[in-house]
Amino acid sequence: MPNFRWYYIIITAPLFLLSLLPLWVLFGISDFVRFLIYHVFAYRKKVVFENLRNSFPDKSEEWIEKMAWAFYRNLFDVTIETIKMASVQKSFYNKHLKQEGLDIIHALNKKNQPFILVCGHAANWEWAGQALQQNSSQVDVLYHPLSSKWFDWFMYHIRTRFGVYPMAMNNSLREMIARKNIPSAITFIADQTPSSTNCHWMNFLNQDTPVFLGVEKLAKRFNYPIVFGEAYRTKRGYYDVKFWMLCEEPNKTAEFEITEMHTKALEKQIIKQPDLWLWSHRRWKHKRT
Repeated sequence: MPNFRWYYIIITAPLFLLSLLPLWVLFGISDFVRFLIYHVFAYRKKVVFENLRNSFPDKSEEWIEKMAWAFYRNLFDVTIETIKMASVQKSFYNKHLKQEGLDIIHALNKKNQPFILVCGHAANWEWAGQALQQNSSQVDVLYHPLSSKWFDWFMYHIRTRFGVYPMAMNNSLREMIARKNIPSAITFIADQTPSSTNCHWMNFLNQDTPVFLGVEKLAKRFNYPIVFGEAYRTKRGYYDVKFWMLCEEPNKTAEFEITEMHTKALEKQIIKQPDLWLWSHRRWKHKRT
């Protein structure tokens, strides 16, 4: 757990008070912040527009602008929804997320089988993990500790309120060995940017893209089944989350097959609702050498 400092409480208090507001008020704040960030401060607009244009070269500039504006709403809605996690009750997640495919996860739990859950930075991945924790499975989330010690502490606190277990990425192998008898969903958010060498290069959203090999390496090391999770917003503050079996026996797959499978699954998800993905991230900053 990140080290606690007494002054963290003082810094966190305004966020906790903000989280007590009803969602309709918080979404009003989100709209106001979106207007400022988009029109006044132009936060990462160049990156967002470049990513959208390169990913959808057949779309018009009007479509690109519309999707960028929708993306900024999603970005700040997810931000405000994440802050809301500081004060909600367990029942909140069942009300706001509908889950499909839980029978797959229940079957794995019945066999006392840990599995790998892979998803991307699309829709509200934080809420999706909390909903799964409440309904069907212990959720272990791999994460990179944040550079801000206070923010790292805050995120750790709101993620673990109802039992989600964070695992630092640099300690993931040791943690998975220690917890191998727990039928948990070991969760990877697998669309971050790796180095240009320790990765697999493939076409993703019409671009030459490096992809992390962590999911494939650990799945094969433990021969854990892989489940893909995808979330879609049905209306503000409400989501449909779907789980489906991506690969039952990783050890029987060819090299890079798993990596391509989960990356292509994410690509299909993004194409269905493009505004829900994290377009402000510099996903294509590396070039193949």
